[in-house]
Amino acid sequence: MSGLLVAGTTSDAGKSVVTTGLCRAFARRGVKVAPYKAQNMSNNSMVVSTSSTTGEGSTTGTGGTTAEIGRAQWVQALAARVTPEPAMNPVLLKPGSDRRSHVVLMGHPAGEVSSHDWEAGRRHLATAAHAAYDDLASRFDVIVAEGAGSPAEINLRAGDYVNMGLARHAGLPTVVVGDIDRGGVFAAMYGTLALLEPEDQALISGFVINKFRGDAGLLKPGLDSLESLTERRVFGVLPWEPSLWLDSEDALDLEGRRAEAGATRKVAVVRLPRISNFTDVDALGLEPDLDVVFASSPADVADADLVVLPGTRSTISDLAWLRSRGLDVALIEHVRRGRPLLGICGGFQMLGGVIADPDGVEGSVAEVEGLGLLDVRTDFAPAKNLRLPTGSALGVEASGYEIHHGRITRGDGVTEFLGGAQAGNVFGTMWHGSLEGDALRGAFLGATLGREPSSVSFPAARERRLDLIGDLVEEHLDVDALLDLATAGRAASAGEGIR
Repeated sequence: MSGLLVAGTTSDAGKSVVTTGLCRAFARRGVKVAPYKAQNMSNNSMVVSTSSTTGEGSTTGTGGTTAEIGRAQWVQALAARVTPEPAMNPVLLKPGSDRRSHVVLMGHPAGEVSSHDWEAGRRHLATAAHAAYDDLASRFDVIVAEGAGSPAEINLRAGDYVNMGLARHAGLPTVVVGDIDRGGVFAAMYGTLALLEPEDQALISGFVINKFRGDAGLLKPGLDSLESLTERRVFGVLPWEPSLWLDSEDALDLEGRRAEAGATRKVAVVRLPRISNFTDVDALGLEPDLDVVFASSPADVADADLVVLPGTRSTISDLAWLRSRGLDVALIEHVRRGRPLLGICGGFQMLGGVIADPDGVEGSVAEVEGLGLLDVRTDFAPAKNLRLPTGSALGVEASGYEIHHGRITRGDGVTEFLGGAQAGNVFGTMWHGSLEGDALRGAFLGATLGREPSSVSFPAARERRLDLIGDLVEEHLDVDALLDLATAGRAASAGEGIR
């Protein structure tokens, strides 16, 4: 098998960036490359069509079938210039509480896993994940696999199938990424290697340092010492790049979406505790006159020109949180003053009347009243809807994706809007990603804020970001050596242990 595992010293060390950049760099060389992550823990996901792959899915509404994967692997597939598919992220865990997660296996719901049976409850997931990797490896020249968290989480090693468990399964040479901006990167890299079992150490081929800023000459003595102590090479140092961000896996970088100075309109996105698919607002963050901020108190939304109530993994619980902080009153006052409010998926459901969950899909609360801003009723059903809908709104074509258990019933007081409802200055949609469409975003901002469409193209901006990541990797990492490593196995200079 030809492949490479990109591990990290911590979560958010830069694994996704390096994986994405290598996918683009390898693709530029004519390599048929695929991204892979055995298991994501994320509420940011994407619906993909499976009609051109071997998987089976739910009906799209357009004649095909669909499945759900992590958003990061979807973007990495775009970087690799290949079609995203479930095998690229066979296991997706969506946190339901601090101790329990909902499982999406090969794109479809597959029960739950809890902290008390973390190892035993995931054995079948490991089997499925490794089978998905083997399938990809049979169809692609190279697999760039992204690890999760850190391979040195030795308390979880026995059940690991994402980091060194995967590396052992497929004989993958492994590169460890460390974030120097956090400090202590040399200790983190050396310590990661030192904590591993000898068989795992033998698969560690080297290191990549991420987010360096300053004089590279000051870093060289540390790189030389690390290479001498570990007998592994440093494949390169990626610089700090403030304009670099990707569709994220989690909420660690929610604050990284502020506009440049000079923005004249404020968009407040309510930061729900179980926020999901917050990438829905990324396109708004590219508009030059909009400052997108995340709000968690009434004061945060008091001066907003537009408020967005985003998706959530737990609509009823997050609605209770909203009320406990007085945000329900603030949103109603915002609408009363004639200012626009947009709810997306779970956020839209909160804007309606009754929210019923008779089967306990989300929890033990069977029924609650929504904010009453839209004449809509929501009934949760056990089966999840996964769709890639297309249509029109506000006089332009639109598209998006649906991931939800809620079934919507519109009353007489609203009109249809992107699978949802509209009444006056209150908009609700079940379609994630609709604002990524330039025409729809321009029409929506014109209808709500009275502004002319800008020249911003979100698809073009995403492609520029992917090219930027590829450029950084090409310039600052030894891509040829990493490709040789992926296709030929471990680097010849890699040692068996550490000094």
